[in-house]
Amino acid sequence: MNTYTIRQSALVHFITADTKSAPLWLLVRLYLGWEFVSAGYEKLLNPAWFGTNAGAALNGFVQGALGKTGGAHPDVQMWYATFLQNSVISHITLWSNAVVIGEIAIGLGLIVGLCTATAAFFASFMSFNFMLAGTVSLNPILMLLGISIIAGRRVAGNWGLDRYAKPLCKRMCRFGKRNQTP
Repeated sequence: MNTYTIRQSALVHFITADTKSAPLWLLVRLYLGWEFVSAGYEKLLNPAWFGTNAGAALNGFVQGALGKTGGAHPDVQMWYATFLQNSVISHITLWSNAVVIGEIAIGLGLIVGLCTATAAFFASFMSFNFMLAGTVSLNPILMLLGISIIAGRRVAGNWGLDRYAKPLCKRMCRFGKRNQTP
């Protein structure tokens, strides 16, 4: 069996594996988390976004996206417009509530540093979907920060609850494997 060694640059090691980079990741997490919590909280207080009669605001957003499908270089691709028409509009209240709850959950996960990589993945995924719907705004920056946190996931939650949750989960998984009957 051959063993190969791949060298890693000092900068990449610092960003992705060195716990000394945890303060940097804390700042990135706090900013990204705050953006999502504040957006979700604003929507939570708006009955057009959240509640049993929610959906009016999201319907307006989707209709705006559908209006961007024309021309030689449309802002919204037809495949995504089809998804919006067939899935989102037909279940607008469900999607509207899901956006609000998702933004708040993502933001809180990033702020407290619990399930950091998962929260960063969904932050990037949500920002990507907003961009697919033709809305640029801060979304490219938010997506890039989310992807960066995913890349630094080994230390990104070190100054957060992941520091305690990861070892606990590993112990629980090992304990569960020992107690399995064949």
